[in-house]
Amino acid sequence: MVRPTEIPLVTTIRERCRVCYTCVRECPAKAIRIVEGQAEVIGARCIGCGNCVRVCSQHAKQVLSSVDRVFRLLESENKVAACLAPSFPAEFDGTDYRRVVGMLHSLGFDYVYEVGFGADLVAAAYRRLLEDNHGRRFIATSCPAIVAYVERYHPGMVGCLAPVVSPMVATARFLRSLHGPELKTVFIGPCIAKKGEAASVNIPGELDEVLTFSELREMFAARGICAETAEFQEFDPPRAGEGALFPISRGLLQAAEIEENLITGEVVAADGRSDFVEAIREFEQGHMDARLLEVLCCNGCIMGSGMTSRLPLFSRRSSVGRYVRQRLAGSDPETLDGVTRIIATLDLARSFTAQDQRMPEPGPGELEKIMARMGKFKPGDELNCGACGYETCREHSVAIYKGLAESEMCLPYTIEQLRITIKELAVSNETLASVRESLKQSEKLATMGQLAAGIAHEVNNPLGVVLMYSHLLLEECNRDEHLRGDLRMIVEQADRCKKIVAGLLNFARRSKVVLKPVEVPELIEASLRSVSMPENVSLTVDVLGLGSPTAEIDSDQMVQAVTNLITNAVAAMPDGGRLVIRCEGDEKQVRIQVIDTGVGIPEENLGKIFEPFFSTKKLGVGTGLGLAVTYGIVKMHRGDITLTSNTDPGKGPTGTTFTVALPRKASQL
Repeated sequence: MVRPTEIPLVTTIRERCRVCYTCVRECPAKAIRIVEGQAEVIGARCIGCGNCVRVCSQHAKQVLSSVDRVFRLLESENKVAACLAPSFPAEFDGTDYRRVVGMLHSLGFDYVYEVGFGADLVAAAYRRLLEDNHGRRFIATSCPAIVAYVERYHPGMVGCLAPVVSPMVATARFLRSLHGPELKTVFIGPCIAKKGEAASVNIPGELDEVLTFSELREMFAARGICAETAEFQEFDPPRAGEGALFPISRGLLQAAEIEENLITGEVVAADGRSDFVEAIREFEQGHMDARLLEVLCCNGCIMGSGMTSRLPLFSRRSSVGRYVRQRLAGSDPETLDGVTRIIATLDLARSFTAQDQRMPEPGPGELEKIMARMGKFKPGDELNCGACGYETCREHSVAIYKGLAESEMCLPYTIEQLRITIKELAVSNETLASVRESLKQSEKLATMGQLAAGIAHEVNNPLGVVLMYSHLLLEECNRDEHLRGDLRMIVEQADRCKKIVAGLLNFARRSKVVLKPVEVPELIEASLRSVSMPENVSLTVDVLGLGSPTAEIDSDQMVQAVTNLITNAVAAMPDGGRLVIRCEGDEKQVRIQVIDTGVGIPEENLGKIFEPFFSTKKLGVGTGLGLAVTYGIVKMHRGDITLTSNTDPGKGPTGTTFTVALPRKASQL
């Protein structure tokens, strides 16, 4: 038999593991650690209960298979006996037991025995044990997962383990005494932990192989064996008695005729993942007066993880009960006569070895640090939701200290980290969107700048000739008033073309900002002097919220930028209105707002307002370069320009607000 220390009884198929932590929650030994988000079974800590196998919906847990080795055993020249666990009626419910025996013979087994007979021998041994040891306390050892749990996690209680073999080992010892040491034995049952028991150093060579019912089904399928075509065959004698009740909780007590008296409390029975852990803990602490603690890791062996039956618990109990009633009704007491001598001399004793797997516990300070990392600073932060697989936040923190868990297993912590990440991503996306928009605008400006520079240089020379000769003709033509009017029109339009060309050249130039300390109120005054303010427009300048009046900027370029904004604001109020220029600031920024009560900018134009040559003015009135130039100047200052606008009087006062935000100091660029 392969030693469990060589190959773990249960391993994880990483590709299937979905990190639900269900296996962590269901493992009574906490033998599963999470590494980089993946569940990993720790072989030395595993007791083989199979809870992780049972609860994994993704089938990510893989049990050590004995199928190939059993096939090779059956193909050898040795005689091989199948030892069928008494839980088989629950596995093969609705199938006559004789057909099950026939299927095993068809598979190649020479003998098929009931382990229920070995359970009868063990029950008698327990009865004698309690009769002969009135002052001692024992923990029943029929369940190998319980034995493994005590050896690993309650090593001080190893001396309380009843020194009696399990029904599986009792059956194997009996068969070797009956047939000789050359006989090969294969136990078939519902329990993964039986594989570990068979490989234990304390009972070496007792069993050759162990199969779960799931593996047996696999072998039947591989050989095409089914119940419908199997022959009726009987178990090899001797037959099982009430020992066939062992797979049901408290079955050992009934078979051994040991009463669980609730008044005396000398015998206590418990089963199931959480109850057995608590029962052993209280037994060790002396909180119960029991002489015998009969505990099963599962809710009876009929609920073992090696079963394939879909029947619920009590249906499985009924299946076993029906079989036992049927067998006891037709039992033949003389069947045991031929083996009485063997039974009388059969040694059913065994020993146990402590395999301490306990880990050091964290100190209070260390535990608080771990919990603080997960945002748990006070008792109210400990939600104890159990999503991590541990019942409390403190248990989870202890597991982190022991290297069995990770902080990310905490669902509230992970949600909070996710919320922070989403918030940071939102800020990053907003910044990226702004940068992307700036890059698009810069690309447009660069492209249009190259085009504008080429046009300006090509047009500038012939335009100068037209202007020169137009002025000469206007000076020489003093008499013909009609002709002078035409010449004045040429001069005016040529001058307008000159201004357009000048705008193109200003737009196309790739200037660098020259940062110097500038008085912002003086910059506003200089910008206002460049604009002719209509009489029907009232002006308000507010610099009270500016704080320090000084900022490090390029004065000439910013005067041009602010002038363009003021010019656009005035143009947006053809019927008059109110213009407000407000300056605000703090230690890091200077903000200049140009607010008008004009007609506003339509919503569909807001995204295009800074594009070169885009204008809402009538054809021939503007070049559409003012705001594009302003945008470029602001961005060269590493600043930002935004606007809000309303064109619908029903939503409030119409108008537009441009806000220019600039770094106050050059070191902030």
